[in-house]
Amino acid sequence: MIDENEGGDGVPPRHKSIHYHGDEVRVLFFVSAIVLIVAQSTGANLPLSTTGAVLTAIFLVIAAGITTPAQLWIHWLNAFIAVSGTVLFGITAVEHYRSGLSIFDPSFTFIEALALLSLVSLYFTTRTIRSDLLRRIGLE
Repeated sequence: MIDENEGGDGVPPRHKSIHYHGDEVRVLFFVSAIVLIVAQSTGANLPLSTTGAVLTAIFLVIAAGITTPAQLWIHWLNAFIAVSGTVLFGITAVEHYRSGLSIFDPSFTFIEALALLSLVSLYFTTRTIRSDLLRRIGLE
C-alpha cells in the first residue's frame, strides 16, 4: 500500500516542509485574478486600465501556475507580485476611504479585497521563502 503523501499513479509526492505555502499563494493569486476581471467588468474604479487589469490577471495566473516547491526564484517573484499588489491596492483603498467613498461602494469593496488578498499572499510567500532559506542552511 502506498502512503498518500508518497505519490503513486504518476502523482508527485507533496512537499515535505510544513512551512511551504505555495499552494495557498497559488489559490490566492487565482482568486485575485478573478476578482480583477470581475471588478473591471462591472465598472469598478480600479487603479489600472482595462488592459492593465487583464494583463495583471494573466500575470497572476501564470505565476500561480508555475509556483513549485522545487524552485526558490518563483517564491521571490511571488513576493514581488504580492508587495506590488499590496502597495497599489492598499494605497488606493485608503485614498478612496479618506475621500469619502462609502465602504459599501463596489469599487471600494473590490479594491479592499485585492489589497487584502495581496497582503495574505505576501504573508504566505514570506513564510515559504523563510522556510526554504532556513532549510538550505540546515536550521529547519
